[in-house]
Amino acid sequence: MTMKTLEIFSGAGGLAKGLEIAGFEHSYFVEINKDACESLRKNFYQHYVFEGDILEFDLNLLEDIDIVAGGPPCQPFSLGGKHKAHQDNRDMFPYAIRCIENLQPKAFIFENVKGLLRDSFSQYFNYIVLRLMYPHCTICDKESWEIHLKRLEKLNPMQYRGVHYDVSYKLLNAADYGVPQKRERVVIVGLRSDLDLEWNFPSATHTEDRLNWDKFVTGEYWEKHNISSRKNIELSKLLKSKYGFFPPEGAPWQTVRDALLGVPHPKDKHDIPDHIFKGGAKIYPGHTGSEIDQPSKTIKAGGHGVPGGENMIRYEDGTVRYFTTYEAKLIQTFPKDFIVAGAWSEAMRQIGNAVPVKLAEAIAKQLLATLQVKQVDKSFQRTINSYAVVSR
Repeated sequence: MTMKTLEIFSGAGGLAKGLEIAGFEHSYFVEINKDACESLRKNFYQHYVFEGDILEFDLNLLEDIDIVAGGPPCQPFSLGGKHKAHQDNRDMFPYAIRCIENLQPKAFIFENVKGLLRDSFSQYFNYIVLRLMYPHCTICDKESWEIHLKRLEKLNPMQYRGVHYDVSYKLLNAADYGVPQKRERVVIVGLRSDLDLEWNFPSATHTEDRLNWDKFVTGEYWEKHNISSRKNIELSKLLKSKYGFFPPEGAPWQTVRDALLGVPHPKDKHDIPDHIFKGGAKIYPGHTGSEIDQPSKTIKAGGHGVPGGENMIRYEDGTVRYFTTYEAKLIQTFPKDFIVAGAWSEAMRQIGNAVPVKLAEAIAKQLLATLQVKQVDKSFQRTINSYAVVSR
């Protein structure tokens, strides 16, 4: 059975691509940025793209939406932003909740920045979670969110008559799921309570210890890249003491060098259209780039262009240059043929705002497996019932 999704605040489609790879089918995308909409059309052309304000999108166009997914704009909660949260008119969580209220999907996935969990936002984050749990307990005209929060906190799930969701959230590091980037994001998942399902976030598959083991115990990392082995005796001793003769479980964190294996230097001759060299990269305090033999720093969008420190590659000799759009796309684990529309700064903005595809895929596969448990149970029960009828 096909599971249909609505993507809101879709951006270039990182979360959407992960859902698609996992087996979900897109029904609509809602996105206001014209370049991001062009990216969506180029990569998901067979599906609908609504370019405009989410307030203007007619939810009545949709039928039988199983999943609502998206990344409500994160500037109100960003560590690099103005930290206004609910006072910021870019806070789109209320509109995400409106979609849940109207469509009553089986589940939802929302992603946001780590700053959402800051102590200063804790009360408002609690409000967001409760609104997602009880979407039909709507805010009244002229009612403040603080008063509404008090009403929500007093709700008794047994007496609440609207649709109810079991909501979980967790801070995930994309590097732990095979993304060559240290990127911590809050992921919020809700399951409609009448489905009686239990959600567990997918287990990490990659570790820093395994990367360091392959570098400094076996040297496999350097051999793979055909470069001279480098030693770290202290770390090697520490790892051997911790794990003995056996390597740490799981795969190694992926590095920038891993992500760009086989990719020519942008100044070399090649036929990759979005792999164009951009000069002007410089090092200064707090602006040092991403080490080539580590997962990259978090690729960022930036409020006024791109903060190049995170979007530079730093080679072993200390030199730096900007990532090309193509390289940043690979670091965010988009497919090589994924098209990001717009000039370099706009394309990097879209890439920096995206959910890494591999992280999205891991979450989506876990969600699909969870939802299919219920389908298998129902199918099994129908078989048992049919057998019982025949037996009579």
